Amino acid sequence: MRIRRLLPPVLIVGVLLASSATASGAPEFHNYVALGDGYASGPFIPVQLDNPTGCGRSNANYPSLLAKKLGVASFTDVSCLYADTTYMTRPQSVPFDGTNNPQFDALKPATDLVTLSIGGIDYGLMSSLFTDCPKLRAQDPTGNPCEKKHQNGGVDTALAAIAQIEPRVETVLGGIHERSSGAHVVVVGYPRIFPANRTCPEILPFADGDYVWMRLVMQQLNEALKDAAANGDASFVDIAGQSQGHSVCAPGDAAWVNGKDDRPQDAKAFYPTKNGMAATAEMIAKYLQN
Repeated sequence: MRIRRLLPPVLIVGVLLASSATASGAPEFHNYVALGDGYASGPFIPVQLDNPTGCGRSNANYPSLLAKKLGVASFTDVSCLYADTTYMTRPQSVPFDGTNNPQFDALKPATDLVTLSIGGIDYGLMSSLFTDCPKLRAQDPTGNPCEKKHQNGGVDTALAAIAQIEPRVETVLGGIHERSSGAHVVVVGYPRIFPANRTCPEILPFADGDYVWMRLVMQQLNEALKDAAANGDASFVDIAGQSQGHSVCAPGDAAWVNGKDDRPQDAKAFYPTKNGMAATAEMIAKYLQN
């Protein structure tokens, strides 16, 4: 398998202003739709909404905070825990006997801003890694048992999945432009989960060598999303690149992603915290306003 070469940081193209803000402070964007998975919806972050309950959608997730920062007139958030790219065009069954309608149903001709956090759940990528890898640490705490498990005939199956995720995201972007041709679309990258030079097995219980591998996996996933955005007439906001010092291993509130234990008043395990959502909203707002 060809492993994606690591690209240098790309220049993110600035937003072309459809109209200048007026002296009264009218917002540049008026009709905002948020699409995505649990990294957008914010499971366990108060206050959890019930439309439907099983999506883990918070009124303090980054889409909600961004909508307030931008002062949009219309805001629709259809992000949902465990959503993958296929749920853009088909309904998603969620816990508590709920259904999240196809996320594309929220897109309208008048939609002028779309954020998209998607791809990590496709092919069970992140859900399987964050379920399987902690269980394997005890086999070889200083080795890389999870990486070894994901080798098949010399092929890294996680990286192979990422190679298939990129065209899926490009297809999603095409579908957005078909339905909302005037929208500025922002692909939002996944946050920094693994620190650069340390481990914290009590919080992030991966084998030491698997930290190195998982950094590569997450980097490749974000590179795939960046490439998809470039090929799909969208912008990309690099959350991980702006999150140094805020991995799961960061102390206290400095961690923007939760560790292995669910925290019902802050974040689901391995998902963004309240502070992480606030930081993400700030990054996107600054990008859009510059």
